[in-house]
Amino acid sequence: MQSPLTTEIFQRVLPKRFRGRVNQTVIDNINKTFTDPVLMEDYKDNLLSYTNVMQDGRFRMEQYIDAVRYVGFKLMDNTNIDSYIKTFPDRYASYLANGTSQKDIASYVTSYNKNKLVNLIYEQTFTPTSILNADLFQKALNKQASIMDNDDASFKVQSDAANSILTHIAAPVNNKLEIDLNLKQDSTLSDLRATTEMLVKRQREVLLAGEMSAQEIAQSDLLSGVVLEGEFTEE
Repeated sequence: MQSPLTTEIFQRVLPKRFRGRVNQTVIDNINKTFTDPVLMEDYKDNLLSYTNVMQDGRFRMEQYIDAVRYVGFKLMDNTNIDSYIKTFPDRYASYLANGTSQKDIASYVTSYNKNKLVNLIYEQTFTPTSILNADLFQKALNKQASIMDNDDASFKVQSDAANSILTHIAAPVNNKLEIDLNLKQDSTLSDLRATTEMLVKRQREVLLAGEMSAQEIAQSDLLSGVVLEGEFTEE
C-alpha cells in the first residue's frame, strides 16, 4: 500500500526558502492528483527527487508541482498537447469554452514545453548513456578479451583487441601541471621590500659621505643582516 506524501517529508527535501510555502492544502492536492497508486507513487517520487531545480530561478511552489506532473506525463510517451491537457484540464476546458483556436492552444503548449522550469526538470530525468548501456560496454569488453586471447587470430587482430581494452579501461591520468605564477602580497614579501629599500638608502648615504667607495660597499658586510627566505635550490 502506498504511503501518502506528508508535509514533513516534502519540506525536508525542499530548499529552505520554500519550506514555509508547504501547507496541508498543498499536500492534500498532491495526494489526490492520481487515483492510480502506481502513477501516484511515481509522481510523489518525482516531486521529492527534482526539488534542487528550485534553486535556479524565481519559481512558485505551484509551478514546480505542475511542471513535475507535466514532465511525468511526457516520460510516459504522451505528446506535448496530451501532457498539457492532463496537467491543466481546467485550463484546457477554459480555452475550449472561450473559443480559443487550436493554433493558439498549440502555441501555448509549445511555450510551456520550452519554459525554464520544465526543462530543468527534464535535465534531471536524463540518465547518462554510459549508465544505460553499461551491460553492452561489459559485453564488448569481454568480446575484445576473448579475441585477444584467441591464438587462432592473427597477431594484428590480437594486438588491436588488446589495444582497445587498454584504451577503454585505462586508469585516468592527471598529467596537468599547474603552475601558479601569481605574486602574493604577504608580509614576507613586504618585509623583504622594506629591508631592501633601507639597504639601498644606507648604501647611498655611505657613498655620498665618502666613508666607503663603491667597491668597498660591494665587498662589505652590509648585506650580512639581510635574510632572504624562499631561496631556490635544486635537489
